[in-house]
Amino acid sequence: MRTTTIPTILLLLGVTMAPAPAFGQETFTYVGVAACGKCHKTEKIGNQLAIWEGTKHSKAFESLSTPVADSIALAKGLTTKAADSKECRECHTTGGPDSGVDAKEGVGCEACHNAGSGYRVLKIMKDKPTAVEKGLRTFADAAAIEAQCRTCHNERSPTAKEFDFKERWEKIKHLRPVE
Repeated sequence: MRTTTIPTILLLLGVTMAPAPAFGQETFTYVGVAACGKCHKTEKIGNQLAIWEGTKHSKAFESLSTPVADSIALAKGLTTKAADSKECRECHTTGGPDSGVDAKEGVGCEACHNAGSGYRVLKIMKDKPTAVEKGLRTFADAAAIEAQCRTCHNERSPTAKEFDFKERWEKIKHLRPVE
């Protein structure tokens, strides 16, 4: 008689060995720019949506849909077009290729501020500690913001050029007005 191992039984039952969130820890999902933009579109709050729409981040995925991008992907040894490449989409979309967000959004709010399902409600957003507890990533200072930017703006990119954080931040900063 053949002995069945525990991993085989678990596999047959559909149980995986992938780590689950810690007990009591929530898992958050991406909600997309439209959900964020519902509140972040007025002058009173800082008009972050319009600022983002005017940046290259909002067009990041579009930049992958060009013959130039495809030639760069080919030169890098990729076997797919740039827009279909996991490697390219990791930085040219929000949350990467498996986030569930429409890639055409480009690099949206949640690419830096984390998946918004837990903090998107106004009542939670008005309570910053709770918003952070519910997944919102905030930045203590310019160094923390720069570190986040450099997760994509670095030498791994085949089109990397010198990254002048102060210059680039001026083009995209979207601070809330002091109330």
